[in-house]
Amino acid sequence: MHQAHDFDAKIVWTGNLGTGNATYKGYARSWEVRTPGKPVIACSNDPLLGGDPSLHNPEDMLIAALSACHMLWYLHLAHNAGIVVLGYEDDPVGHGESAASGAGRFVGATLRPVITLAEGSDIERADAVHHEIAKVCFIARSVNFPLRYSARYEIA
Repeated sequence: MHQAHDFDAKIVWTGNLGTGNATYKGYARSWEVRTPGKPVIACSNDPLLGGDPSLHNPEDMLIAALSACHMLWYLHLAHNAGIVVLGYEDDPVGHGESAASGAGRFVGATLRPVITLAEGSDIERADAVHHEIAKVCFIARSVNFPLRYSARYEIA
């Protein structure tokens, strides 16, 4: 039996410069994520499409969500496997393509975590954990593009 889940967010467009979207260049591609009880996240469109490069865009957030979900499952499954993780950092990259019409999509993503393991850890066993995550990670199970892993390990 499956358990249903709802995930709520509130998106508020902040880009009205006075005349709404009456002209194409007359509005900003900016908004805020204002989910009640959580910090506000200022966002903008991809800079290639006129967005503010200093703010998160939807593509950044999707790749960050994918990486965070993977990390959380990695920590859980590594714990279950007796692998002690002391540090975890990831620099994920999403691979996209755009059609002449401007329509874009992700064609893949690569997670590139650097994972610090406790001394005496079995690196092969630690690496094998990554391949179990795609079976359980909510985000990874929801995307329709291939996900690759290129992990590096350090022993503390």
